[in-house]
Amino acid sequence: MGLGSYTTLAQDTATKTAAANQVSFRLPPEAPAPDDNKPTADRTALGKMLFFDPRLSGSKWISCASCHNPSLGWSDGLPTGVGDGMRALGRKTPSIVNSGFNSLHMWDGKVKSLEEQAWGPMLASAEMHGTQDQILVKLKSMPGYVTAFEKAYPGEGINKETVGKAIAGFERTVVSRDSPFDHWAEGDESAVTPSVKRGFALFTGKANCVACHQGGNFTDQGFHNLGLKGNADPGRFAIVPVRVALGAFKTPTLRDVALTAPYMHNGSYLTLEEVVDHYDRGGDDKENLDPNLKPLKLTDQEKRDLVEFMKSLTGTQMTITLPKLPQSL
Repeated sequence: MGLGSYTTLAQDTATKTAAANQVSFRLPPEAPAPDDNKPTADRTALGKMLFFDPRLSGSKWISCASCHNPSLGWSDGLPTGVGDGMRALGRKTPSIVNSGFNSLHMWDGKVKSLEEQAWGPMLASAEMHGTQDQILVKLKSMPGYVTAFEKAYPGEGINKETVGKAIAGFERTVVSRDSPFDHWAEGDESAVTPSVKRGFALFTGKANCVACHQGGNFTDQGFHNLGLKGNADPGRFAIVPVRVALGAFKTPTLRDVALTAPYMHNGSYLTLEEVVDHYDRGGDDKENLDPNLKPLKLTDQEKRDLVEFMKSLTGTQMTITLPKLPQSL
């Protein structure tokens, strides 16, 4: 048996081993929700209106959907976000896809719930530049919103809590599943190509992507310094001032990752191929580098297989109909 035969046998073995681990990457049936914000049709409809309503911003022209555009993978397609007055922000707009499965939110993990996160961009002066009082007064002045809040949260009124709960409730419906990978994981061998299968074997094996991208949402919910060149952002360190957190950012989901370019917290890579090359180098800035990052020495074919695997995580896209917003008086 020649060396080529041994190589092929090793690849086949790795692919079969990886396939046996598919079950651990299945997404739960639904995103968990707090007891006081279980999903209902009325809550989802209200949250959708709020999400797409630019009147919640100080300028009245920026909505949550301005940055989290469903046509752009629920992000904005920009290296870093753009806020009030066309101000360039310091970090890439994260996709809200599958955010309901996250235990911490934002790139630095400073927010512990979607309900709390909903208010962050609305009140940030660099983003939507609103104030809590202004937003609540606007909503209470519109009979359509008064009625919608009463249907969604009977007797609770329009306040900070119910606004946050409604937006969070809608965001929990933005879920990516039913991808080619999912069909393969459920036993349909024809759902993906041999390249995808090899890529998954690399993902869980030689490339060790699974060290950070774990479980059904392909994230460990952790924070890692990836050795990005020229990164001066303290990241998680600003929230948890310990050395290991310096320059570390939250591991994003890989669900729908092919739709959410550019990549990294600063949007520094335009393609998945560039991302794979970065990890293959073992990062660039070695100071405080996450210990899981080491040069991988991948072949060109292995790099292509990894990219094909990540593309297989693109799920069936939600059909979004824009909501009819209540009239202002």
